[in-house]
Amino acid sequence: MFRLSAEILDPAALRRGLPDPGAGACVTFEGWVRNHHEGRPVTALEYEAYGGLAELEGARIMAEALTKFPIVAAGCIHRTGRLEIGGLAVWVGVTAAHRSAAFDACRFIIDETKARVPVWKKEHYADGGPAEWVNCAVVKKA
Repeated sequence: MFRLSAEILDPAALRRGLPDPGAGACVTFEGWVRNHHEGRPVTALEYEAYGGLAELEGARIMAEALTKFPIVAAGCIHRTGRLEIGGLAVWVGVTAAHRSAAFDACRFIIDETKARVPVWKKEHYADGGPAEWVNCAVVKKA
């Protein structure tokens, strides 16, 4: 399951949606709003998404994870709107019979979400400079 949300995310409630008697492992990832980017102090972020396309691509990523890894269930929720420092921007949860598959699938889902889902981030800076749109995509380093 993939979805966008303008509402505050509750990680405990999201995790409760994943249990299965066949699952021996649960791995979650929480992406938070930090107070800096490339040396500049950040005060807040705004996320915008191309809703229909974002949810379609997110669903594709989830389907790929379910076929690529031996997992039981997975979910990914990405926030939209304005978030303050410390706010939860994205949550991923994966259950599997064994931890290795859960860890691998969780990393796959967050990396693919950042690379493929059309979500844009606008940073607001403490130094009074103009807010800027920045790339949310994962940059893979050699």
